[in-house]
Amino acid sequence: MTESTGGGGTDATNGTTGTDARRCRVVLVDDHRMFRTGVQAEIGETARTGVEVVGEAADVDQAVTVITATRPEVVLLDVHLPGGGGVEVLRRSAALMAATERPVRFLALSVSDAAEDVIGVIRGGARGYVTKTITGTDLVDAIFRVSEGDAVFSPRLAGFVLDAFASTDAPPVDEDLDRLTQREREVLRLIARGYAYKEIAKQLFISVKTVESHVSAVLRKLQLSNRHELTRWATARRLV
Repeated sequence: MTESTGGGGTDATNGTTGTDARRCRVVLVDDHRMFRTGVQAEIGETARTGVEVVGEAADVDQAVTVITATRPEVVLLDVHLPGGGGVEVLRRSAALMAATERPVRFLALSVSDAAEDVIGVIRGGARGYVTKTITGTDLVDAIFRVSEGDAVFSPRLAGFVLDAFASTDAPPVDEDLDRLTQREREVLRLIARGYAYKEIAKQLFISVKTVESHVSAVLRKLQLSNRHELTRWATARRLV
């Protein structure tokens, strides 16, 4: 994430001094500690940005616990998380998003710009989706816009999202794919690309045994018999 600039004690989002600035309480959800530290450094200087980071989480269970306890205005949510991914966090936070008073709003912040990732979290209730190339200043602006109920997308994704959800030929909901967790989709995609279990384990920072468990779950949920059928299934849906 590119370093943002600011000076003279002026709020980067609205040009007011720190004492008059808007405030937004935020939770960071990302499984990479160094990335969370970098985001905190970029946006967490409350007197300058107006953003107060009130909690962090590295997986789905931690995220749900921290979000429930702190009730932030905005959650910065990574798409790929241990325990089921960002979609699972959204599913388990549905009541908080639907609250009449002080609803919790989600802004996806991910390295991925894959169509299924974007559609998945937006369908799950996220108010926006930006990639990790965003600058600190633009991220602060996006946080406040989402806190106010706006939808925010990285420029390259905005047109795609509009096409996917507004056009008459928008892709239908794939109920089979929706049965899979985010991690299971990641494993599915790598299996379909021909990766061995050891290679998948290394790429996803999980054990070979965990990969085997995910593959078994995918085969069971999709009612497939082996990885060859799985590859054909994924290729037919253009997931490879």
